[in-house]
Amino acid sequence: MMSRVVPGLLMVCLWGALLGFAGPILFWMVVVTGSVVALHEYHQMCSPLLSTRKRFLLIVVSVLPVVAALSSVTAAVMAALLAGLFFLLLLLFTWYATLDDAFSLLSRSGFGLVYIGVCAAHIVLLRLLPGGVCWLAVLTAVTIGSDTGAYYAGRRFGRRKLCPAISPGKTVAGAVGGMIVGILSGLVVGLLISGSSHMALYFFIGLLLVPVGIIGDLTESVIKRATGAKDSGTLLAGHGGLLDRIDSLLLTAPTLYYLLLGLGT
Repeated sequence: MMSRVVPGLLMVCLWGALLGFAGPILFWMVVVTGSVVALHEYHQMCSPLLSTRKRFLLIVVSVLPVVAALSSVTAAVMAALLAGLFFLLLLLFTWYATLDDAFSLLSRSGFGLVYIGVCAAHIVLLRLLPGGVCWLAVLTAVTIGSDTGAYYAGRRFGRRKLCPAISPGKTVAGAVGGMIVGILSGLVVGLLISGSSHMALYFFIGLLLVPVGIIGDLTESVIKRATGAKDSGTLLAGHGGLLDRIDSLLLTAPTLYYLLLGLGT
């Protein structure tokens, strides 16, 4: 238990310090670095037989949307996605004769470009919005609260499996517990940040983001089942790899970003 709690608390403190004290440039640099690590873990799982050089080039191509996110312009991220796809195709054309299944590599690499590159870029875009630090704090509270509530509710009350073919450890009780604690965590942090004026919005954010986070978690579970991996890596003691920790954020950050744009917040 302590092998999970202590590293988990350390990660929360480091992330809190990054939100509270780092400027936009430093935050962007950290997200770019984290994206590179997550992409490395992803390609290690999905393409373990590729040479280090080829894997490095795939990572460089896939991180382009995160690099472009510093512009704070969504169109720049989409242009970087198109550029990434273009360069990915060029790489596949170059390597085609040496690959056993070029289309499989194209499919997996293309998914990594979108799943990690584009989705992680929205963490930066969210940070660069007016009040972005506060929105990221609420997002973090919902995500951590959901994970914590799901873990303990699942252990205590879990009987019926949520999606046993993909993740046998997840239960309906865990999902309900995650929903309750995630919403409450978002409400508490929102209350501390801005008082009671936006409580209905914070409630709706929690109600929306918790299920999206579960989908993000299940998405990585599909990848790990398909590749036979228990964890995405060993970087974080007791918590697996970095991708294991950010799988929910990869979908919840874009969801919150476009929700806020739609609301004109």
